[in-house]
Amino acid sequence: MDWGTELWDQCDIIEKHTQSGLELVEKYVKFVKERTEIEQNYAKQLRNLSKKYNLKRSSKDEPECRLSSYQSFLDILNETNDYAGQRELIAENMMMNICIDLTKYLQELKQERKTYLMEAKKAQQSLESTYKQLDSSKKRFEREWREAERAAQYAEKTDQDINATKADVEKAKQQAHMRAHVAEECKNDYAAQLQKYNKEQNQFYFTDMPLIFNKLQDLDERRVRKLAQGYILFSDTEKHVMPIIGKCLEGITKAGTNVNERNDSMVVIEQNKSGFERPGDVEFEDYSQGINRASSDSSLGTPKGPMELLGKNKSKNFWLFSKKSKLSPSTLPPFSTPPAPSPANGPPSPKFGRDPLSYCLKEINKTVKPRISSFRTLRRSPTVTEDFAHLPPEQRRKRLQQKLEEICKELQKEVDQSEALGKMKDVYEKNPQMGDPASLASQISQTSQNIERLRGELNKYETWLAEAGGRGDTLRYKTHTFNNNGAHDVLSPDGAHSDESTPDPSQAIYAEFDDDFEDEELTTPIGKCTAMYSFPGASEGTISMQEGEVLAVVEEDKGDGWTRVRRNNGDEGYIPTSYVTINLNK
Repeated sequence: MDWGTELWDQCDIIEKHTQSGLELVEKYVKFVKERTEIEQNYAKQLRNLSKKYNLKRSSKDEPECRLSSYQSFLDILNETNDYAGQRELIAENMMMNICIDLTKYLQELKQERKTYLMEAKKAQQSLESTYKQLDSSKKRFEREWREAERAAQYAEKTDQDINATKADVEKAKQQAHMRAHVAEECKNDYAAQLQKYNKEQNQFYFTDMPLIFNKLQDLDERRVRKLAQGYILFSDTEKHVMPIIGKCLEGITKAGTNVNERNDSMVVIEQNKSGFERPGDVEFEDYSQGINRASSDSSLGTPKGPMELLGKNKSKNFWLFSKKSKLSPSTLPPFSTPPAPSPANGPPSPKFGRDPLSYCLKEINKTVKPRISSFRTLRRSPTVTEDFAHLPPEQRRKRLQQKLEEICKELQKEVDQSEALGKMKDVYEKNPQMGDPASLASQISQTSQNIERLRGELNKYETWLAEAGGRGDTLRYKTHTFNNNGAHDVLSPDGAHSDESTPDPSQAIYAEFDDDFEDEELTTPIGKCTAMYSFPGASEGTISMQEGEVLAVVEEDKGDGWTRVRRNNGDEGYIPTSYVTINLNK
């Protein structure tokens, strides 16, 4: 059924209906725009929330960050940030595919509807003009016909009048004949106008207006169909991102399942284990036997009670961790009268059980080491030392191991650079046109000095590690490897190090570090990345890479487009995130 057939006389209704349909499209567009604003605000709030609770770069070196519960929380924040990105994508797609598309289509429909209504108005005006002409010709025919009847009656009356002359009768007859002729012409004109009007009216009601109404019907149906597609897009836009949103939610669930409470407990033990032995039994001091009271009063580290041992006293540190526990010459017991433990009192104290004299000598050696003090040292306790003696034994071994690994990496880097300079010097000597060998002398000298300095530090830290009870075999083997692979010009003629590179352990220098760097450790990689393109890394803070190179990800992109990576040799720097494919550890 068509509007042109069924609604031929409802032009005003059709015009009103089509206008109402266009207004519905406008209303839907406004609705979707407000929905996109809600999505954008929601995504913005999610991003701000994720950023608020995400750890800063300086906080990622905290010991707690190694715990699985902290890592899972960071994963949840990252997944929330990705979820916010999907909400932004929903808003963007709705704006592009619904709002902008429907607005453009709506303008086209308005222009098309306006054209059809103009055609209908023109056809109606043409019909009304023809009707006016018909009405005018009809009134003229009516007027002329009355005049002709009056002229005919006057001529007949004149003809019957005996007093009228023949000329008057003839004149009256001619006048009546003329009026009759004019009336006949008006009649013919009226008939022609009537025929014309009927034809145009038929064309108007059966052809022109039905065609326009059918066009308006087609326009309205297309408008409804397009609006229905917009309704479907409203749902499909969100359905398309639901798989990714589902992956974000799965990632949050996986973050929860990745929490390992036993592993976290082991990490806490690993980070905080002191390595001290538990205190032994307190020896019985029998004053009735005349034992030297001064000797017993000056016994080292005798705890006053279990509450102090367990750290219940908030005003003082646990005696094992305090720098005051170190022996001083004034508090040492006499060498000639070491207290002999009695078997009846249980096992002796772990510190004095085997050889009290050697222990005291060792403590004296530690106490008389020279220190370089500063003003800050006067108000800071304990003093941070280069050999990490301020740390508990277990933590000291770990820090010494880490320091040795850092020195080894730096030494390997210097050795590689020395080899490269040596090869370059050989090339320059063989091909002078490529460069002057003398221009590399300063770099070679500086590299040699750096290698000697690092080897000295390596030996120094190996000595300290041996004192702390660590194993230095692997590190000495690395040192031997460096000697073989290093440049020949940094060794003495007999292939061994000069004596100047081996520092005396008793001459340890105690440096002063700031609080922010006391617990500095290498950041644990959070994943790997593969370079898709080469990057020169010419700017400060960046690192170069070659296409296909695999690097460890130390710090992911924080929204600025840069990712921090590390090579196997320890070099770190930033690279463009878009240049690599990143696989993070889950």
